Amino acid sequence: MSLRFTALSNLTAHSEVSVPGPAKITGIFNSNVFTLKVAREYLSDEAYKSLLGSIKAGQKIDRAVANQIANGIRAWAESKGVTHFTHWFQPLTGTTAEKHDSFFTLKGDGTPIETFDGDALIQQEPDASSFPSGGLRVTFEARGYTAWDPSSPAFIMEISHGKTLCIPTIFVSYTGESLDYKAPLLKALEAVNKAAVEVCNYFDKNVTRVTPTLGWEQEYFLVDEAMFNARPDLVMCGRTVFGHTSAKNQQLEDHYFGSIPERFYNYMRDFEQESYKLGIPLRTRHNEVAPAQFECAPIFEEVNLAVDHNTLLMDIMARVASRHKLRVLLHEKPFAGINGSGKHNNWSMATDTGVNLLAPGKTPKTNLMFLTFFVNTIKAVHDYADVLRAAIASAPNDHRLGANEAPPAIISVFIGQYLSKVLNDVKERVSKKMDETDESMLKIDIHKSIPELLMDNTDRNRTSPFAFTGNKFEFRAVGSSANCANPMTILNTIMAETLKQFKKDVDSLIEKGEKKEIAIMHVIREYIVASERILFEGDGYSADWEKEAEKRGLANVKTTPLALDAMVTEKAKKLFESNKIYSHSELEARHEIELEKYIKKVQIESRIMGELATSHILPPAIRYQNTLANNIKGLKEAGVKETGYSNQKQILEKISEHINKVSDLVEKMIEARKICNEMTNTRTKAIAYQSQVKDVFFDEIRYHADKLELLVDDKEWYLPKYREMLFLR
Repeated sequence: MSLRFTALSNLTAHSEVSVPGPAKITGIFNSNVFTLKVAREYLSDEAYKSLLGSIKAGQKIDRAVANQIANGIRAWAESKGVTHFTHWFQPLTGTTAEKHDSFFTLKGDGTPIETFDGDALIQQEPDASSFPSGGLRVTFEARGYTAWDPSSPAFIMEISHGKTLCIPTIFVSYTGESLDYKAPLLKALEAVNKAAVEVCNYFDKNVTRVTPTLGWEQEYFLVDEAMFNARPDLVMCGRTVFGHTSAKNQQLEDHYFGSIPERFYNYMRDFEQESYKLGIPLRTRHNEVAPAQFECAPIFEEVNLAVDHNTLLMDIMARVASRHKLRVLLHEKPFAGINGSGKHNNWSMATDTGVNLLAPGKTPKTNLMFLTFFVNTIKAVHDYADVLRAAIASAPNDHRLGANEAPPAIISVFIGQYLSKVLNDVKERVSKKMDETDESMLKIDIHKSIPELLMDNTDRNRTSPFAFTGNKFEFRAVGSSANCANPMTILNTIMAETLKQFKKDVDSLIEKGEKKEIAIMHVIREYIVASERILFEGDGYSADWEKEAEKRGLANVKTTPLALDAMVTEKAKKLFESNKIYSHSELEARHEIELEKYIKKVQIESRIMGELATSHILPPAIRYQNTLANNIKGLKEAGVKETGYSNQKQILEKISEHINKVSDLVEKMIEARKICNEMTNTRTKAIAYQSQVKDVFFDEIRYHADKLELLVDDKEWYLPKYREMLFLR
């Protein structure tokens, strides 16, 4: 019996996993996190104040005090049964990494003790040779360092019956270049903090810190584990390279926000509880549009912590799924013909005085501050749309962007009709000769144009890659498997750069004798005029928008190898170097790493297509071809007229045609791959894999293979079908 039929026969035999719930979420929330409340209990006053200063103000922790903090963390961890610790980091592989060490050691006289000192807390030296470096280092130069990030609290990861203390860290090379996602993110957050504070001080001198916030929405699919294991393409690629759409998919729109299937509901409760223990503030769960697709979302957090929590959640979801004999699919497009999955990044900025800079206020001053940051965000996206596009470029996301459920590759901004009117009023009414006697626009009351329930009066344009949704911008184009750190690094960097330029432009007018508020309005008007072509309120999925975007001069870069070019332009190098995020060599390295990642993913998909075609598609098709041929032969020999088996003959001809096409195309694809593999330039190779392998062969091979799925006797077919993976629980 094939794995497919074994999986189907065992589907109803699953025993329910018991998931006892807490009386209240607050009873377990943060129970495995070294919070400041826990630190207060386990640390001396000196150590606690030092840790607090590092978290709140970025102050350096003295090594002697680090020993006290390390001892306190160890005492807390041991009280919970922990024996090992690890520096938990996010290398450029796209996954997390960890190397476990025990607290156990031997003294010089052989006495066994448990210890964890400040040096072990602050720094570790993992072997960096096998992590992506993009040419920053050669293989024999293996040294890399992980360094503690105190702003993200230590936590205890429970796996089976073991517990490990995890210390969130950055990862850098021996020579100081960043080899991870977190180090550049922390630099970008500091850059935007500094630039935003200076602009905020035009309105409120009490603002001393601006913290970017993030609320991500994680979409995912769930499939039965046995069916997953029967699909080598899901195992190897995370997506199905073959598979005909089922008669029913999402066209009835009955899955979206529907009742959650019991088995999946049980799984959700389980991973949510694991998440709560680790301080991940999950709030929402629901069915998504496609069958077997779901979404979860947390309460907003500071960006660095939100990124860590999302990365951690993806690991938790995968581990917990195995307990329920399920597999979670985080690929952007695991199934053709139905919606793929994104990870919407809802971004805003908050001051240490308690103001959301992207929320309209109730006074002219706060509304002018809102308008300043609102327009600066639009200007940043306009000026650096190519870099923002590069931030979400990947082989998996190429399958999703521009498909009928995701934003197109064209970067545009949706703000809604009410705010469009406000910007138009500013553009029309702020004259070049405006002076302090013309106060009509200085006293602009956003709420006269936009009712107070702004969130309900700003529509949610699902087709826009970057949309304003009431008190935040939603970057919808981020892929479901992506690390949020990359798009957040880019977004906060371009915002920092734009705010710095805004301050220069305003100060220049003030130096010429212009009143501060008048100067601010003039620069806001300039920015509105300069960036209005990126504003789009219509259907981003439509072909008309592609034509309109081209007229406006907006780029439509549909493939990853070309989109990544934006990361190494002179403009990008200047942007990142001036804000101290990336050096030129670090940018070039990341460009190289992303291209290599693209090549390898397309290469793996090509190989699995060839393997499945040869071992899973053609054998049952040929067997059924022989069955039909023998049937026709028998009817002929029995004297049946040709009209009596003409239908069988037509089916046989169709099957034979598709068999020949699949076989022929696979051979040609292999030859094309060999040519690509001879190329030494990474960019040229990536473009070749995209244009000469993926674009030429993937869809055509799939078309013929999927036709065979429809024609071949169901009991002969090896691979679980869409109707089984998506609808059978």
